[in-house]
Amino acid sequence: MAAHLGASITDRDNADVPIDVGSSFLAALLAGITLGSLAAAVVGPIWLLCVRTATRYGWWPGAAVGLGAATIGLAYAAMGALGGAAVLELTGLRTVLGLAGACVLAWLGVRTIRTAWRIRAGLESPDEVVTPAQALRTGLVATASNPVTILTWAAVFTSASSVGLARGISGACGIVLGIALGSLLVHAVLATLGAAAGRRMSPRVLAITDLISGLGIMAFAGVLGWRTLQDRA
Repeated sequence: MAAHLGASITDRDNADVPIDVGSSFLAALLAGITLGSLAAAVVGPIWLLCVRTATRYGWWPGAAVGLGAATIGLAYAAMGALGGAAVLELTGLRTVLGLAGACVLAWLGVRTIRTAWRIRAGLESPDEVVTPAQALRTGLVATASNPVTILTWAAVFTSASSVGLARGISGACGIVLGIALGSLLVHAVLATLGAAAGRRMSPRVLAITDLISGLGIMAFAGVLGWRTLQDRA
């Protein structure tokens, strides 16, 4: 009888483990989606790039930029969870990466402004269309240009662990996956809004949108470069 009772208790305890793991994963996933959504909703270079691409070329290229951003966000969040932030504590490496990222963003800004000028001058040809694959590459490069965000996600994981959200493999995986899903969701919404607005814009308004987006991206590049140099000082 005792043996039977002990076996029943053991079976019940073992059966509870998947439920606990599943609950932990779900809570971490929801927290990650919230964090990823909030991070992606903040106006920044990728935000501008996504909206501008969708406005100019349609939903699929705009969503592809968001997919690239979410992919790099997933990788950087995972690196933050695995302790990759320790590498960025090296001042020299952070300076090089920060300045390189600023240069990449500045290049994207100049390219966007150049597109606006070509449209205004009537020099854009019909074959100058950004495909989803090209937009995906742009999203990957643009988001990867700021690896210092690994430090941000590392801090997020520290905070999440302190309240029990990122404990264990299931919790960490839930946070990382949720961050990517949240980012992807926000960029999909931005692409939808941008594409809808783009269909109602004249070529002149599209050129103005490109110009504003390009200047905004270049401004963010300048801020990134300035902060990098300030951190070094």
